[in-house]
Amino acid sequence: MKPYAITINRGFGSRGKMLGKALAQELGIEFYDRELLRLASDESGINEALFAQADEELKRTRLFKSARNVYSGELIPPDRDDFISNENLFNYQAKVLKDLIRETSFVVMGRCGNFVLKDEPNVVRIFVHAPKENCIATLRDIYHQPDKKLEKMMQDKDKRRAAYYEYFTGNRWDDARNYDLCLNSAELTMEEAIDLVKALLEVRKIADFGFFEKRC
Repeated sequence: MKPYAITINRGFGSRGKMLGKALAQELGIEFYDRELLRLASDESGINEALFAQADEELKRTRLFKSARNVYSGELIPPDRDDFISNENLFNYQAKVLKDLIRETSFVVMGRCGNFVLKDEPNVVRIFVHAPKENCIATLRDIYHQPDKKLEKMMQDKDKRRAAYYEYFTGNRWDDARNYDLCLNSAELTMEEAIDLVKALLEVRKIADFGFFEKRC
């Protein structure tokens, strides 16, 4: 079986990261989120702290109003002044993803993984969402904050994720056309969501879990 990847984008509070971790464990494959910063640091020779700093700056900035730096796969060489620009740091994270899928199977959270790996054959792209009230209920159990504060947190997080995605891809983050499977986590147990992903992997002939045995 060739290496494959499952990319997951998700609304804040939708339990998408929980699904990603559960999938990786169920399938016995790697799970990547912020771990990519370390791998990109190793690849580029750029201090990991700069990747983490850029990651936080990109989350805070309000400058993402149009797609100005759509990822093209080109790395900026070390002798240029913008070698450690936010764009090039993103480029190295993307390079790590493209190299990883040639070596191992994995689940990756965010990082525009569905766009970066869009031309790879063994990739399943997932978007996880849930109604506002369900997301707030999930966040309430985690942060123990008033619902109004949690709603504001959710809106801000989703706005930044959408802006980050649009900035580097030129596409809408929540557009179903960018995904193979959109899951409403409020309508599914974790086990049901995992089974749907496994079924899609099997339908795509990426993996075989025995869901669809040949009938005589």
